[in-house]
Amino acid sequence: METIRKPAVAGMFYPDDKNVLERQINTLLANYKPDEEFKNINGIVSPHAGYVYSGRTAAFAYNTISGKNYKTVVVISPSHREYFAGTSIYNGDAYETPLGIVKVDKEMRKKLVDGSKTIFPGIEGHKQEHALEVQVPFLQTVLKDFLIVPIVIGDQSKIFVDELAYKLAEVTDEKSLIVASSDLSHFYSREKAEILDSRVEQHINDFDYEGLQTDLERKACEACGGGGIVSMMEALKLKNYAHAKVLNRTDSGDVTGDTSEVVGYLSAIVYN
Repeated sequence: METIRKPAVAGMFYPDDKNVLERQINTLLANYKPDEEFKNINGIVSPHAGYVYSGRTAAFAYNTISGKNYKTVVVISPSHREYFAGTSIYNGDAYETPLGIVKVDKEMRKKLVDGSKTIFPGIEGHKQEHALEVQVPFLQTVLKDFLIVPIVIGDQSKIFVDELAYKLAEVTDEKSLIVASSDLSHFYSREKAEILDSRVEQHINDFDYEGLQTDLERKACEACGGGGIVSMMEALKLKNYAHAKVLNRTDSGDVTGDTSEVVGYLSAIVYN
């Protein structure tokens, strides 16, 4: 019997009805597109709030990979609900959403785990985590046949982030996509959020993952999935990727009208 990770936040972060979900994602993709076309995209950053808040920002990134042919998609998520040391790759067979089932790339999972002291197969971080789950319906919409490697980082300290980057650089290729799931600052005024979030944007555009890691550690900026962004960029830098571009940055106030306490969202790509 297969072990399938069932949807935990369908009906909350995104619709639990298949048809409604399809319509919402397709509407977002139709309305929020970057002006440029990019080739050889192997990394993206996408936010993970409810689709009503951050779906438009996510759509910019997912439009750039629509119809492309990836064998495996690695999704890196922070752990919002439980702390654990190291990095957990889902030890089951598949992730499920209202749009269907995506099977886990067990071969890549084994390669990532083999020889690592900090990356392990497990359920830690996967049971209720929304940040990973909300990426999957977008992927199911813009891609056809692909496997998934669902990763949750329990501790985003540099030692764990770097280890994941090195292993990803070893096992991924041009048929792999790495998705870093992250929101930006939380519950500051729009003016304060702009100061913090613009630093994340600048680091990504400059391909400066080391500076981003340093700024996150000294709290000069905030990104709850910052470790995943750093791991993705570092892994692709090790594979000689040299270009990153922020496609869209917004905050929750654009939807709610309340700019006294906002959450920031950003989408970006890494390409050659």
